[in-house]
Amino acid sequence: MNETNDVLKIFSGRANPDLAQRICDHLSIPLGRAEIATFPDGETFVRLLDDVRGRDVFLVQPTCTPVNENLIELLIFVDCLRRASAKRITVVLPYFGYARQDRKDEGRTPISGKLISNLIVSAGASRVLAMDLHAPQIQGFFDIPVDHLSAEPILTRHFRNGNTLSNCVFVSPDVGNVKRTRVYAQRLGCDLAIIDKRRVSGSTAVVESIIGDVEGRDVVMVDDMIATAGTVTEAARLCRDRGAKSIRAAATHAVLCGPACERLEHSPIDELVVTDTIPVRPEIRKRLPFLRVLSCAELLGEAILRIHSNQSVSSLFLKS
Repeated sequence: MNETNDVLKIFSGRANPDLAQRICDHLSIPLGRAEIATFPDGETFVRLLDDVRGRDVFLVQPTCTPVNENLIELLIFVDCLRRASAKRITVVLPYFGYARQDRKDEGRTPISGKLISNLIVSAGASRVLAMDLHAPQIQGFFDIPVDHLSAEPILTRHFRNGNTLSNCVFVSPDVGNVKRTRVYAQRLGCDLAIIDKRRVSGSTAVVESIIGDVEGRDVVMVDDMIATAGTVTEAARLCRDRGAKSIRAAATHAVLCGPACERLEHSPIDELVVTDTIPVRPEIRKRLPFLRVLSCAELLGEAILRIHSNQSVSSLFLKS
């Protein structure tokens, strides 16, 4: 271990320990040891097995399914680190649950994303490292520093290395995702198309038209997450109906809940690319043989190292 890492410590909750281990492998440091248990009455217990006094500590814990259990475990773990006299506690949120509840769409509803942010700060977090928040303004929900990473370099490398881009068009599955999709299209020198989508409910979306030409083209759709897969599968069908040659979809977060697997199984999508911010269960991998999971461990590891050594994190994204 080099001298700059001798006070760096990375711990993991139970939400995605494999990702935390891959981060530690990349940095050539051991994963911090902790005992995490659930009492018979359902309460969560955390006990550190390594000394953290005066150390710069990073806790990897996405708040994915089961969301509330992983969230409570995160809060208790942070409190444990604070009471064990850690010098600085950075919460690494590869995926931030409740991010879609970021505003009041109607009366008498909460802004749950802000509430969860307050809880993380109150538990004792010093800063947050997040990956592709559903809305960038969520960074402002936290009253502590937030480093916001994008999976764009990971996905861009995949498309550049494995595919011919001369016939490729990047398609935004809805109007709200145009800015994100344009970044990929410009980075790879491809055309951009936009799908006009109207959301009927939290799990149902109606795709109405497409702005741009996809006939005979290799379509790539990019989003921050795939939850019930209604948007991406309907968009894929529209592209196929409009004569698309091939259809690939990519997302940072593979939430894949509810009818997602069934919808994807019966969709015209040729390849689905996601990252490991959320662990993908073996049964899902078996059901979706066209699913490709890329690791974000190297990107998170480099960001952790830069935060630890007080270097710029944004410079990670200046590389082509």
